[in-house]
Amino acid sequence: MDFNLTEDQRDLVALAERILADQSTDERLKKLAQSGADLDAELWGRVAEAGLVGALIPEEHGGGDLGLVGLALLLEQQGRFTAQIPLLDTVVYGLLPLLRFGTSAAVERELPGLLDGSRIVAGALAEVGAALPAVPRTTARRDGAGFRLDGAKRAVPWLTVAHRVLVTASLDGALAVFTVDADAAGVAIEAAPTTAPWASGNLTLTDAPATLLGDAEAGAEIAAWIVDRARVALAAQQVGVCERGLARTVEHVNTREQFGKPLATKQGVMLRAAEAYMDTEAIRVTTLEAAWRMDRGEAATEQALVARWYASEAGKRVVHACQHLHGGTGSDIDHPIHRHFLWGRQIDVTLGSGIQHLAALGDLLAHVPAQGGNR
Repeated sequence: MDFNLTEDQRDLVALAERILADQSTDERLKKLAQSGADLDAELWGRVAEAGLVGALIPEEHGGGDLGLVGLALLLEQQGRFTAQIPLLDTVVYGLLPLLRFGTSAAVERELPGLLDGSRIVAGALAEVGAALPAVPRTTARRDGAGFRLDGAKRAVPWLTVAHRVLVTASLDGALAVFTVDADAAGVAIEAAPTTAPWASGNLTLTDAPATLLGDAEAGAEIAAWIVDRARVALAAQQVGVCERGLARTVEHVNTREQFGKPLATKQGVMLRAAEAYMDTEAIRVTTLEAAWRMDRGEAATEQALVARWYASEAGKRVVHACQHLHGGTGSDIDHPIHRHFLWGRQIDVTLGSGIQHLAALGDLLAHVPAQGGNR
């Protein structure tokens, strides 16, 4: 693939960077933390108003058709500024499944709210101890023309501010995907703060009304399609977290002196920073490849798992190195580098740990037909 960005992609990145740099500043993020607010509603409104989300969707819906690569570039910028907006979840669990599996009536009804920022979607896929995608313990049953859900999902990002939730459940023993209105009867939400300030919450469903996404028989394929894109999106976010964290670190070691010399002149510091740079670029290249293949309509589960594994393992190394090279300053929870550390560690475990993704990749490769096949 050609890793050079198109003019439209460069314009998208420039606009996102300008908006986020202007509003998601260290001072503003500190005030949000002090106020106890996780969602930067004003920034989310500006992102929507600028048409950044709309630029991703196909031209037939009035968008810029920048696809998953465009989303990856946006999420990289979000990660750089650790902007507290539900961009990943609303797009990956709301916008993309709607356009791919939703009916024309559903698209007409729901698309405007997703584009203008008035509707936030959370994704309740993972369950404790279970790999993805897998048949969950949450169950679904038919109720006339509709469905009812029972079960629980823990630490769902952006749940406490979401209007709708994408939920995986077991229907007749098979995996199926549903959407649930956050304010519906039988839906209970309680705050469950996590390492990163992502308005996370615990979801409890008790005979909750739900709408099936797509066909019940294709539930496993639909869930896999969504999970693959979520893996790539998380990896893209990690690129930005690591890149800006490393940039902050380079600035620190070039200005901080020890025994009359900048820390950056020490060989150990230079090597640690160089390794962090290579790790960050490894996440970037694997993420863009996976997104590019998906935009071309190719099966890219293998590439998504590789990107997600790098985002977990390499990302963890980078944010640890950045905090370590800041010395005692890096342990100050009010210092910006600590925020990158927290985001990096949260991404590390979201939708499963690095070892879980590596195991899934190994299982995938072990089942590739001897004469080749769709990898």
